[in-house]
Amino acid sequence: MEISGTKDSAKVAEVARKNVSNVSVIKTGDDALILKFKETDEATHQKLKDALKKDVDQQIKEDRFESVGPTVSRELTKKAFLAIGLAALAIILYLSWAFRKVSRPVSSWKYGFCAIAALLHDVLLVTSVFAILGHFFNIEVDSYFITAMLTVIGFSVHDSIVVFDRVRENLRLMAGKEFGEIVNYSVVQTLARSINTSLTVLLVLVALYLFGGTSISHFILALLIGIASGTYSSIFNASPLLVVWHNFTQKRARKRLATA
Repeated sequence: MEISGTKDSAKVAEVARKNVSNVSVIKTGDDALILKFKETDEATHQKLKDALKKDVDQQIKEDRFESVGPTVSRELTKKAFLAIGLAALAIILYLSWAFRKVSRPVSSWKYGFCAIAALLHDVLLVTSVFAILGHFFNIEVDSYFITAMLTVIGFSVHDSIVVFDRVRENLRLMAGKEFGEIVNYSVVQTLARSINTSLTVLLVLVALYLFGGTSISHFILALLIGIASGTYSSIFNASPLLVVWHNFTQKRARKRLATA
Protein backbone atom coordinates (compact mmCIF):
# COMPACT_ATOMS: atom_id res chain seq x y z
CA MET A 1 0.00 0.00 0.00
CA GLU A 2 1.52 3.32 -1.09
CA ILE A 3 0.20 6.59 0.35
CA SER A 4 1.05 10.27 0.04
CA GLY A 5 0.07 13.48 1.85
CA THR A 6 1.87 13.03 5.17
CA LYS A 7 5.41 13.18 6.54
CA ASP A 8 4.58 11.69 9.94
CA SER A 9 5.76 8.10 9.37
CA ALA A 10 5.80 7.37 13.10
CA LYS A 11 2.13 8.28 13.49
CA VAL A 12 1.21 6.32 10.35
CA ALA A 13 2.99 3.24 11.75
CA GLU A 14 1.21 3.64 15.11
CA VAL A 15 -2.23 3.85 13.52
CA ALA A 16 -1.51 1.05 11.02
CA ARG A 17 -0.43 -1.36 13.77
CA LYS A 18 -3.82 -0.93 15.45
CA ASN A 19 -5.58 -2.13 12.29
CA VAL A 20 -3.25 -4.69 10.67
CA SER A 21 -0.54 -7.00 11.97
CA ASN A 22 3.16 -7.20 11.06
CA VAL A 23 3.18 -3.83 9.34
CA SER A 24 6.33 -2.02 8.23
CA VAL A 25 6.46 1.59 7.01
CA ILE A 26 9.02 2.69 4.43
CA LYS A 27 9.54 6.34 3.53
CA THR A 28 10.00 6.85 -0.21
CA GLY A 29 9.74 10.64 -0.54
CA ASP A 30 9.03 13.86 1.32
CA ASP A 31 5.38 12.96 1.83
CA ALA A 32 5.18 9.42 0.42
CA LEU A 33 5.17 6.17 2.38
CA ILE A 34 4.87 2.47 1.58
CA LEU A 35 3.07 0.21 4.05
CA LYS A 36 3.77 -3.50 3.90
CA PHE A 37 1.67 -6.01 5.81
CA LYS A 38 0.16 -9.48 5.51
CA GLU A 39 -2.60 -10.10 2.99
CA THR A 40 -5.89 -8.69 4.28
CA ASP A 41 -9.47 -8.57 3.07
CA GLU A 42 -11.04 -5.50 1.47
CA ALA A 43 -12.91 -4.57 4.65
CA THR A 44 -9.69 -4.34 6.65
CA HIS A 45 -8.07 -2.40 3.83
CA GLN A 46 -10.85 0.20 3.85
CA LYS A 47 -10.78 0.36 7.65
CA LEU A 48 -7.04 1.13 7.54
CA LYS A 49 -7.55 3.89 4.96
CA ASP A 50 -10.29 5.50 7.04
CA ALA A 51 -8.19 5.28 10.22
CA LEU A 52 -5.21 6.93 8.54
CA LYS A 53 -7.34 9.85 7.30
CA LYS A 54 -9.11 10.23 10.64
CA ASP A 55 -6.17 9.86 13.05
CA VAL A 56 -3.22 11.12 10.97
CA ASP A 57 -4.18 13.52 8.18
CA GLN A 58 -7.27 14.07 6.06
CA GLN A 59 -5.01 14.87 3.11
CA ILE A 60 -3.67 11.30 2.95
CA LYS A 61 -4.28 9.70 -0.45
CA GLU A 62 -3.78 6.09 -1.44
CA ASP A 63 -1.69 6.03 -4.63
CA ARG A 64 -1.36 2.29 -5.05
CA PHE A 65 -2.48 -0.94 -3.42
CA GLU A 66 -1.14 -4.36 -4.36
CA SER A 67 -1.97 -7.70 -2.82
CA VAL A 68 0.37 -10.66 -3.19
CA GLY A 69 -1.39 -13.85 -2.20
CA PRO A 70 0.00 -17.37 -1.70
CA THR A 71 -0.73 -18.33 -5.32
CA VAL A 72 1.32 -15.42 -6.64
CA SER A 73 4.09 -16.18 -4.14
CA ARG A 74 4.25 -19.82 -5.25
CA GLU A 75 4.41 -18.70 -8.87
CA LEU A 76 7.22 -16.25 -8.06
CA THR A 77 9.16 -18.97 -6.22
CA LYS A 78 8.68 -21.43 -9.07
CA LYS A 79 9.91 -18.92 -11.65
CA ALA A 80 12.88 -17.99 -9.47
CA PHE A 81 14.04 -21.61 -9.16
CA LEU A 82 13.47 -22.15 -12.87
CA ALA A 83 15.50 -19.05 -13.78
CA ILE A 84 18.38 -20.04 -11.50
CA GLY A 85 18.29 -23.66 -12.74
CA LEU A 86 18.37 -22.64 -16.41
CA ALA A 87 21.16 -20.15 -15.74
CA ALA A 88 23.21 -22.84 -13.96
CA LEU A 89 22.71 -25.35 -16.80
CA ALA A 90 23.68 -22.76 -19.41
CA ILE A 91 26.84 -21.90 -17.42
CA ILE A 92 27.90 -25.56 -17.20
CA LEU A 93 27.34 -26.09 -20.93
CA TYR A 94 29.19 -22.91 -21.87
CA LEU A 95 32.21 -23.60 -19.64
CA SER A 96 32.38 -27.20 -20.88
CA TRP A 97 32.56 -25.87 -24.43
CA ALA A 98 34.95 -22.99 -23.62
CA PHE A 99 37.43 -25.28 -21.83
CA ARG A 100 37.12 -28.22 -24.23
CA LYS A 101 40.74 -27.80 -25.40
CA VAL A 102 42.16 -28.12 -21.87
CA SER A 103 40.40 -31.29 -20.78
CA ARG A 104 43.63 -32.56 -19.20
CA PRO A 105 44.32 -33.08 -16.39
CA VAL A 106 40.77 -31.96 -15.44
CA SER A 107 37.70 -32.60 -17.60
CA SER A 108 36.25 -29.39 -19.04
CA TRP A 109 32.79 -29.94 -17.52
CA LYS A 110 34.31 -29.90 -14.01
CA TYR A 111 35.11 -26.21 -14.41
CA GLY A 112 31.41 -25.58 -14.90
CA PHE A 113 30.38 -27.61 -11.86
CA CYS A 114 32.94 -25.89 -9.63
CA ALA A 115 31.69 -22.48 -10.79
CA ILE A 116 28.13 -23.58 -9.98
CA ALA A 117 29.20 -24.80 -6.52
CA ALA A 118 30.67 -21.37 -5.77
CA LEU A 119 27.52 -19.76 -7.17
CA LEU A 120 25.26 -21.85 -4.91
CA HIS A 121 27.36 -20.77 -1.93
CA ASP A 122 26.63 -17.12 -2.77
CA VAL A 123 22.90 -17.68 -3.35
CA LEU A 124 22.50 -19.65 -0.10
CA LEU A 125 24.45 -17.05 1.88
CA VAL A 126 22.31 -14.13 0.67
CA THR A 127 19.11 -16.14 1.15
CA SER A 128 20.15 -17.12 4.68
CA VAL A 129 20.98 -13.53 5.64
CA PHE A 130 17.60 -12.33 4.35
CA ALA A 131 15.82 -15.16 6.16
CA ILE A 132 17.40 -13.94 9.41
CA LEU A 133 16.56 -10.31 8.61
CA GLY A 134 13.01 -11.31 7.74
CA HIS A 135 12.61 -13.12 11.06
CA PHE A 136 13.92 -10.28 13.22
CA PHE A 137 13.15 -7.14 11.14
CA ASN A 138 10.20 -8.22 8.92
CA ILE A 139 12.18 -7.74 5.70
CA GLU A 140 10.27 -9.38 2.85
CA VAL A 141 11.54 -11.12 -0.27
CA ASP A 142 10.04 -9.78 -3.48
CA SER A 143 10.72 -9.68 -7.23
CA TYR A 144 13.60 -7.23 -6.67
CA PHE A 145 15.29 -9.88 -4.53
CA ILE A 146 15.08 -12.37 -7.41
CA THR A 147 16.62 -9.77 -9.71
CA ALA A 148 19.42 -9.25 -7.21
CA MET A 149 20.03 -13.01 -7.03
CA LEU A 150 20.36 -13.32 -10.80
CA THR A 151 22.77 -10.37 -10.82
CA VAL A 152 24.85 -12.00 -8.07
CA ILE A 153 24.93 -15.24 -10.07
CA GLY A 154 26.29 -13.42 -13.10
CA PHE A 155 28.93 -11.60 -11.07
CA SER A 156 30.01 -14.72 -9.17
CA VAL A 157 30.43 -16.80 -12.33
CA HIS A 158 32.21 -13.93 -14.08
CA ASP A 159 34.83 -13.83 -11.31
CA SER A 160 35.29 -17.62 -11.35
CA ILE A 161 35.71 -17.63 -15.13
CA VAL A 162 38.50 -15.03 -14.88
CA VAL A 163 40.44 -17.34 -12.56
CA PHE A 164 39.70 -20.44 -14.65
CA ASP A 165 40.74 -18.67 -17.83
CA ARG A 166 44.12 -17.91 -16.26
CA VAL A 167 44.36 -21.58 -15.25
CA ARG A 168 43.69 -22.52 -18.88
CA GLU A 169 46.55 -20.28 -20.06
CA ASN A 170 48.97 -21.48 -17.39
CA LEU A 171 48.28 -25.14 -18.18
CA ARG A 172 49.99 -24.49 -21.50
CA LEU A 173 52.71 -22.19 -20.17
CA MET A 174 53.55 -24.32 -17.12
CA ALA A 175 53.35 -27.80 -18.67
CA GLY A 176 54.78 -30.43 -16.34
CA LYS A 177 53.92 -28.58 -13.11
CA GLU A 178 51.48 -29.99 -10.56
CA PHE A 179 47.87 -28.98 -11.21
CA GLY A 180 47.48 -27.58 -7.68
CA GLU A 181 50.56 -25.41 -8.16
CA ILE A 182 49.21 -24.07 -11.47
CA VAL A 183 45.84 -23.21 -9.92
CA ASN A 184 47.51 -21.51 -6.95
CA TYR A 185 49.69 -19.43 -9.25
CA SER A 186 46.67 -18.49 -11.36
CA VAL A 187 44.71 -17.36 -8.28
CA VAL A 188 47.63 -15.20 -7.13
CA GLN A 189 47.87 -13.63 -10.59
CA THR A 190 44.18 -12.68 -10.65
CA LEU A 191 43.83 -11.82 -6.95
CA ALA A 192 44.51 -8.08 -7.21
CA ARG A 193 42.29 -7.77 -10.27
CA SER A 194 39.38 -9.57 -8.58
CA ILE A 195 39.62 -7.51 -5.40
CA ASN A 196 39.97 -4.19 -7.22
CA THR A 197 37.03 -4.90 -9.53
CA SER A 198 34.78 -5.97 -6.67
CA LEU A 199 35.87 -3.06 -4.48
CA THR A 200 34.83 -0.48 -7.07
CA VAL A 201 31.42 -2.14 -7.42
CA LEU A 202 30.99 -2.37 -3.64
CA LEU A 203 31.82 1.33 -3.19
CA VAL A 204 29.07 2.26 -5.65
CA LEU A 205 26.60 -0.07 -3.92
CA VAL A 206 27.43 1.36 -0.49
CA ALA A 207 26.75 4.86 -1.83
CA LEU A 208 23.42 3.70 -3.30
CA TYR A 209 22.49 1.94 -0.05
CA LEU A 210 23.19 5.06 2.03
CA PHE A 211 21.68 7.66 -0.30
CA GLY A 212 19.50 5.78 -2.80
CA GLY A 213 16.33 5.74 -0.73
CA THR A 214 14.51 3.04 1.20
CA SER A 215 12.54 1.73 -1.80
CA ILE A 216 15.66 0.03 -3.23
CA SER A 217 17.63 -0.48 0.00
CA HIS A 218 16.85 -4.20 0.30
CA PHE A 219 17.73 -4.77 -3.35
CA ILE A 220 21.07 -2.99 -2.87
CA LEU A 221 21.73 -4.89 0.37
CA ALA A 222 21.26 -8.22 -1.43
CA LEU A 223 23.73 -7.09 -4.11
CA LEU A 224 26.24 -5.96 -1.48
CA ILE A 225 26.21 -9.30 0.32
CA GLY A 226 26.15 -11.34 -2.88
CA ILE A 227 28.99 -9.54 -4.68
CA ALA A 228 31.21 -9.59 -1.59
CA SER A 229 30.49 -13.32 -1.26
CA GLY A 230 31.03 -13.87 -5.00
CA THR A 231 34.50 -12.35 -4.80
CA TYR A 232 35.37 -14.59 -1.87
CA SER A 233 33.90 -17.78 -3.36
CA SER A 234 35.59 -17.46 -6.76
CA ILE A 235 38.99 -17.32 -5.03
CA PHE A 236 38.53 -19.58 -2.01
CA ASN A 237 35.78 -21.97 -3.13
CA ALA A 238 35.72 -22.55 -6.89
CA SER A 239 39.46 -22.92 -7.51
CA PRO A 240 40.31 -25.04 -4.42
CA LEU A 241 37.30 -27.27 -5.16
CA LEU A 242 38.70 -27.89 -8.64
CA VAL A 243 42.03 -28.97 -7.11
CA VAL A 244 40.36 -31.15 -4.45
CA TRP A 245 38.25 -32.85 -7.12
CA HIS A 246 41.34 -33.47 -9.26
CA ASN A 247 43.32 -34.89 -6.31
CA PHE A 248 40.41 -37.15 -5.34
CA THR A 249 40.16 -38.46 -8.91
CA GLN A 250 43.91 -39.08 -9.03
CA LYS A 251 43.83 -40.89 -5.70
CA ARG A 252 41.02 -43.18 -6.86
CA ALA A 253 42.86 -43.90 -10.12
CA ARG A 254 46.00 -44.89 -8.20
CA LYS A 255 43.99 -47.18 -5.93
CA ARG A 256 42.43 -48.92 -8.92
CA LEU A 257 45.88 -49.47 -10.46
CA ALA A 258 47.24 -50.80 -7.16
CA THR A 259 44.44 -53.33 -6.81
CA ALA A 260 44.43 -54.36 -10.48
